[in-house]
Amino acid sequence: MPWTVLLISAVLEAVWATALGQSDGLSVLGPSVVFIVALTLSMLGLGYAAKTIPISTAYAVWTGAGAALTVAFAMATGEEAVTALRVVFLAGIVGAVIGLKLVKGGAPSRPHPARDGEDAAD
Repeated sequence: MPWTVLLISAVLEAVWATALGQSDGLSVLGPSVVFIVALTLSMLGLGYAAKTIPISTAYAVWTGAGAALTVAFAMATGEEAVTALRVVFLAGIVGAVIGLKLVKGGAPSRPHPARDGEDAAD
């Protein structure tokens, strides 16, 4: 469930980013409302997912998928040019997001001092 929420939050990131661009500096009411609602829901979803998924992975997936979706939407609507290189780089982002989902995170090689009671100077 956390991964599903994270991906929905990434979609909402693309929604709020697109709405922000259409809001003319938050001066157009409709896109501004969409921006605020989508931003709030996206952040709540990221926070929920980060309870289970390490924040480093959750944030990378959230930003990567959201950015890729934002650019893909802009290309689909004609706001951005579709070029072979753009498609290749977007595929790279999507591949990295999928890779982060598939790779199992192991324990850190050295415990974090704040977590294991060691003195920070050690």
